[in-house]
Amino acid sequence: MGKKKIIIISASVLAVILAAVIIFILTREDSYRILKVFEVDGEATVTREDIGSIDPYNNMVLQSGDQVALKTGLMTLQADEDKFIHLEEGTELVLNATGNEANSKTTIELKSGAITNDIQNKLSGESTYEVNTPNSTMSVRGTMFRVVVYEENGIKYTKVSVFEGGVASYLVFKDGSVSDKEVRVEKGKEVIIYEDDKTTDYLSEPKDIDYSQLPDSVLKLLDKALSEGRDLDITKEEIEKYLSGIVTVTFKYNGKTFGTQTINKGEKAKKPSLAPSASGKWDFDFSKPIDKDTVIEWK
Repeated sequence: MGKKKIIIISASVLAVILAAVIIFILTREDSYRILKVFEVDGEATVTREDIGSIDPYNNMVLQSGDQVALKTGLMTLQADEDKFIHLEEGTELVLNATGNEANSKTTIELKSGAITNDIQNKLSGESTYEVNTPNSTMSVRGTMFRVVVYEENGIKYTKVSVFEGGVASYLVFKDGSVSDKEVRVEKGKEVIIYEDDKTTDYLSEPKDIDYSQLPDSVLKLLDKALSEGRDLDITKEEIEKYLSGIVTVTFKYNGKTFGTQTINKGEKAKKPSLAPSASGKWDFDFSKPIDKDTVIEWK
């Protein structure tokens, strides 16, 4: 009887220990269902603090704090089952991801380049998803949006374009403080934030997205999203037009359309052979190549 009692007690203790281990695994703060390189096709590196530089490969498991850089080609990272980060050439970021399915916390420190974020399902009340740049921070619940970081003439810019849902943006000042004012960027809108020697601010209120300026890789992501039934502010027909490389030049006279031309992106428009009136001229430099839909006015 003594041995039987010992066996029963031992089994009970093991069961308690096993249950504790399972609870720990399921609830520990840094557990994450998926954090990996979903796909990579190009020249890229993953830098890990305790290892150094690693050549990434498809389905490579990532760790929170990994620095990812894509020099050429395309690369997609995956966090959880439904969060995808699509990198463009020249992009460097640090990916921080902690929590579990119920309270996932994803933060992307975008150092340079551009990413399209695709959060396919609304986050739980305890979950967060943020993209930080040198002069701004973006917070979302579930959406599809692109963030670009670039510099021109010593001025740093962040451009946020929202394709689905909405993004709450905040300014980040040079001293690291964050503005209390939220600027909401809704579906179909984009906003540019600048930082010069004196200030950090928005160039303007959110404006309509200029889809003609998006890279083909991003347009293809939008086309795929539309095929999946997503609610975007662009049609498949419009995407096909942009992907075809054709742009429309519209000539306006007194607010009305005088004529149109369709040309390949990067080509020059031709001055119409007929003039709408005896005096005036087209307000445009016809030696300039055109890379997006353009309206030319008669002045």
